[in-house]
Amino acid sequence: MLILTKSILAMMIGFILSAIAGLILIPLLKKLKVKQNVSIFLRKNHQEKNGTPTMGGLIFIIPTMLTMIFFLLTGKVEFSENLFIVMFVFVAYGLLGLLDDYLSIKRGHNEGLTELQKLCGQLFIAIIFFYIYMKSGSHPVLDIHTLGIRIDMGWFYGIFLLFVLVASSNAVNLTDGLDGLAGGLSLMAFLAFALISWSSKWTVGSSDIAVFCFVLVGSLFGFLLYNTHPAKVFMGDTGSLALGGTLASIAIVTDHELTLVIVAGVFVIETLACIIQMVSVACFHRKVFLMAPLHHHFEKLGWDERDVVKLFWTIGLILSMAAIGFGVWL
Repeated sequence: MLILTKSILAMMIGFILSAIAGLILIPLLKKLKVKQNVSIFLRKNHQEKNGTPTMGGLIFIIPTMLTMIFFLLTGKVEFSENLFIVMFVFVAYGLLGLLDDYLSIKRGHNEGLTELQKLCGQLFIAIIFFYIYMKSGSHPVLDIHTLGIRIDMGWFYGIFLLFVLVASSNAVNLTDGLDGLAGGLSLMAFLAFALISWSSKWTVGSSDIAVFCFVLVGSLFGFLLYNTHPAKVFMGDTGSLALGGTLASIAIVTDHELTLVIVAGVFVIETLACIIQMVSVACFHRKVFLMAPLHHHFEKLGWDERDVVKLFWTIGLILSMAAIGFGVWL
């Protein structure tokens, strides 16, 4: 009962603070002219969104961090290195995305940091994560508890963790293209990892990481009040990079890297579609999809944006439930 109470209260606090943050930040972002520049290659319904405030990731990042700091100061959660590095990745990737959004707005077009600059920033944060993680007493072992598999990866483990962090942050970033799509999918993914983290008793601070996830789930609910169709604000790279990197960090510290592939299944599919498209165009000068990422392919087929989001949310929910079964129950 205590676990259930803590999780509900964490979500409630995150939701209320995020809803209030939206009421404050959205008018402020409009006043500061922090507006999204929509690509000219997208459909007419997207062109109508030109000028919508971006950097909306602050709506769930700030309430989540304030709530966790309050919990830490009041002793509601205990400090651990694992919790620290999860919160560090959340803030660090958020700041990287904030810089990208800022430069994009300043330059007046949809280009902020270059791909190389963004990759270097992601790798730098991932290296700091890896250093703290290994110093906390972790071992270079891929541990799949559900299947009873332990693989000592040695020096390759560092490269593996860097790949997981960078790939996850970019995957959410690619998926953030329709109203409510990335926010809704992330909500489901973090809810799944909240339950998975609470059951990961072998991880120091697992229950506190679960509380963080529940707070973030509540904050994402609050954000979706403003981000579902028609969106009043976009999360921008500020939000998408933070969410993707944090998902990966939680999967790593709880030894659920394989489960992450299931939980983030839609993000993975979106990323694979982009890779397939680039390889096909580069090697065969032909497109496999009408447009990548995959959600734009469905739009080009004539689907309504809301129907695409509903379909992807449904798949994301099914995969998240399957992941809970794989990571907790089985």
